[in-house]
Amino acid sequence: MVDLAETDVIRRYIISGARRFSNYWWGTIILLGGVGFLLAGISSYLGKDLFPPIQSKSILFFPQGLVMCFYGILGVLFSLYVWFTLLWSIGSGFNEFNREAGLVRIFRWGFPGKNRRIDICYPITDIEGIKVEWKEGLSPRRTIYMRLKGNREIPLSRVGEPTTLDQIERQAAELAKFLQVSLEMPS
Repeated sequence: MVDLAETDVIRRYIISGARRFSNYWWGTIILLGGVGFLLAGISSYLGKDLFPPIQSKSILFFPQGLVMCFYGILGVLFSLYVWFTLLWSIGSGFNEFNREAGLVRIFRWGFPGKNRRIDICYPITDIEGIKVEWKEGLSPRRTIYMRLKGNREIPLSRVGEPTTLDQIERQAAELAKFLQVSLEMPS
């Protein structure tokens, strides 16, 4: 979470969402691979090399070329999904903690439609604590949760963005101190 505005009564943390380098990287790689497979499949059908590095004369259209067209179409469609997710900035938004108004506001952008704007407000009095959870291993997960009355937990930190344990602990401690609630750390 990155501070945008920090005062004595208001804290706002910006969430980047889908716009990360890894998503741009994978969107490009999948698009190039999908177009390559599609061109190879179409080339095998036409009997011409549409893309010179691919020698399609040795590829029979049925079944290899047909399968390559299928995988190419899937690759292009999946890359379009990734690129539209980036274009619409899915998951980006902010967490705002306002002691003056007594509200916590969580805002995120979703997919286009009637529920594109996800805007949730909670009274600060409903917050029981800030909880930190981390899981080490092959795919480590480090998350800060806001624990509300009724045992509801709302994630506050970015999903999939690598952060150090020190950063997570510091952010959670600052937030718990600002909100004057307890901080729960894993044992």
